[in-house]
Amino acid sequence: MLKFIHSGPFAALFECGFRPFFLLTAATAVIAVAAWVGFLTLGMPLPLTPNGPVVWHTHEMLAGFAMASIAGFVLTAIPEFTSTRMIERHHVFILLILWITGRVAFAIPIVPAGTIVAMIADLGLLGMLAAIIAPRLWRDANRRHLSFLWILLAVIVATGGFYFDTLTGTYPMRWLLVITGLMMALIVIAMSRISMRIVNTALSQVGETGTAYLARPPRHNLAIFCILLYTLAEFVALQHPVSGWIALAAAAALFNLTNDWHIGRALLQRWAFMLYLVYWFMALGYAVIGVAILMETAWASAGRHLLLVGALGLAVFAVMNIAGRIHAGIEPDKRLWVPIAATLIAGAAVLRAMMNFDQIEASLAIVAASACWITAFSLHLIFHWRILIRPRTDGQPGCAGIASDA
Repeated sequence: MLKFIHSGPFAALFECGFRPFFLLTAATAVIAVAAWVGFLTLGMPLPLTPNGPVVWHTHEMLAGFAMASIAGFVLTAIPEFTSTRMIERHHVFILLILWITGRVAFAIPIVPAGTIVAMIADLGLLGMLAAIIAPRLWRDANRRHLSFLWILLAVIVATGGFYFDTLTGTYPMRWLLVITGLMMALIVIAMSRISMRIVNTALSQVGETGTAYLARPPRHNLAIFCILLYTLAEFVALQHPVSGWIALAAAAALFNLTNDWHIGRALLQRWAFMLYLVYWFMALGYAVIGVAILMETAWASAGRHLLLVGALGLAVFAVMNIAGRIHAGIEPDKRLWVPIAATLIAGAAVLRAMMNFDQIEASLAIVAASACWITAFSLHLIFHWRILIRPRTDGQPGCAGIASDA
């Protein structure tokens, strides 16, 4: 096994954690949504998991798609943020096996055996990630990045709650909503770091050398607080009017956060604008959820899809294309397919939300939104799978950035 991960034909996959996990992120985005739209439109069978197809779809988009992207990001970014050594290859391999085991076991129609194995694998993945990054984060001189650990520990609790409810016969969707909120908070935390480089690079590219972008802590801390407060309120009292007002507060905090980004024409640079749109989708998502609760309408699903398809989808796509290339020793892609794919993801979110506003026929919205999403992440796979499975060509080690930046 050591030979396989160090010198086998796919040894490059284990050079850095983003490689296998970003590959699986994009593949899961395509396969899981294709299976879901096939089920909804053609009656194709889905795995016979506990609590039905909606729980399977939501769980696999979170524990599969989103968790793979988080694992790839954390394994790559935390060593960089804390100036510590890169993650060992055998740790990446074990985490990969745990992720795959969780996905396969959750799809096995043997209850509770498959569910128990999936629980062990998913909690093992999360626990191992926490164990790997905790010492690095704690030993960092200013402990500036501990919020990553707190969110990860909260996801472990929510994942345990999901499987406990599943095994005891309780409908577990409440825990998936908690995980959704935690992932929104994690996006804000991560983007406050990523955006500093991306937006300031955009400023230099348009010649705005006298302007600097700063992700102001009061603004993003307020947004994180409101998101987590709404997540707690939603868990305690899903449709209570108070949770509706808190959702609107989260939307307002996120809109306020976008004021940091209003730095002129540099905002129109592709990567800066893509990350900016993440906050807009997140703000609109919480605004729609808040209005839905207060007006007692069925629009909450539209809001959740603005969060998960729009905000999460764009954030994952942007990070895979920025960090996934930089840490493979390649400049971010400047070709036309990137804005096309980003537009397709945004379009998927809008189309899916429109369905709940009765602005478009349901089956048409599902098919169109799914086609946009699948096409976008298929394009990413087409242009990146070779980069992810092949060794670096710039002579830099493992997870190092581009040689010219070193």
